[in-house]
Amino acid sequence: MSELTLRDKTAIVGVGATPYYKRGESVPQLPMELAAKALLAACDDAGLGIHEVDGFALYSMGFDTSLFAQWLGIDVRFTGLLSGGGGGAAGSVGLAAGAIVSGQADCVASIMTLQQAASRFGASYAPRGKPGATYSAPPSPEGSFIQPSGLMGPGQMFAVLAQRHMYQYGTTREHFAEVALSTRANAMTRETALMRKPMTIDDYFDARMIADPLCLFDFCLECDGAVAVITVSAERAKDLRQAPIYVGGSANGGAGRWGQAITWFGMPDEYFASSGHRTVAADVYRMAGLGPSDIDVALLYDHFSPMVIMQLEDYGFCPIGEGGRFVADGNIRYGTGSLPVNTHGGNLSEAYIIGMTHVKEAVEQLRGTAVNQVEGAEVALVTGGPASIPVSNLILHN
Repeated sequence: MSELTLRDKTAIVGVGATPYYKRGESVPQLPMELAAKALLAACDDAGLGIHEVDGFALYSMGFDTSLFAQWLGIDVRFTGLLSGGGGGAAGSVGLAAGAIVSGQADCVASIMTLQQAASRFGASYAPRGKPGATYSAPPSPEGSFIQPSGLMGPGQMFAVLAQRHMYQYGTTREHFAEVALSTRANAMTRETALMRKPMTIDDYFDARMIADPLCLFDFCLECDGAVAVITVSAERAKDLRQAPIYVGGSANGGAGRWGQAITWFGMPDEYFASSGHRTVAADVYRMAGLGPSDIDVALLYDHFSPMVIMQLEDYGFCPIGEGGRFVADGNIRYGTGSLPVNTHGGNLSEAYIIGMTHVKEAVEQLRGTAVNQVEGAEVALVTGGPASIPVSNLILHN
């Protein structure tokens, strides 16, 4: 069956990253320079030479494979891109696995490089002296429908889903606070994390409101940096420096009626207040031959804290509508909870490199080298999104 074709046929063998910077502090480095540093670190981690990389499996935007290959002087046999912004983060490794299994490449890198800074180096950045990382979209009928309502950026848009979840299921801001507080507690022990200052419940509720019900600490960070992950065949992985971390399954896509998600709000009521992951959750569990009870650690894309709660529901860790109470019971806490979540501090407190830090943390957990190591971790779930289609995921095991 087609859903079984990727299971355990490839493995992650190298991960690398630059330091993480607050927005703009990576200048005068170039975004491509950050990517090269992360990739070279990943090659060193795997015990591979840079010229052994022959493919790129990417997501989101802002990466020019032709320029990168020219810089590095490497031959490229495969390059592919998942759209959908951060929704493709975990799925980029699945894309790499597909390229290897189909014989299109032997050693594929998944990379995210991000520089949210005013820059003179390209049209994708704001003019010098102006704020970077602005949100914009070309005119469209859908945009004309939502923008007069003040839904100008992801924060306002995800606030609508959060409000609906609160209305339908009794979810509260205290539940969102638990997500923010638990991830901050995880970040405090990590030297790589940008936010290591302790946070209290009073700090959370004293923070300024940005898009009701989302306050400052419900939003991900604004960062610069790069992360690279290298995937090869399972057979080749046995001969490299690190113990293989096998790709048990990966899915990307989503329900058709989820579609553009937060940029149109035409989803059916049954999953309006959701993360849009229910179909891909079923797909990855079927491919990996596993279920929610098999997951030891979950690295859930946390650009906004309520979306962690909705992903917990969509991946079957608790019933639909019960995510708030699930986190309130301490279930996602490292060291005490039944399902440690975002043990690295996530997008909310370690760094926002559009989800690739989550893949790196999953690999470290399964190698047994994580800072906040989950005892006996054998299976990790990584997600990309919630966002418009595609959203994606990845199940890894040692």
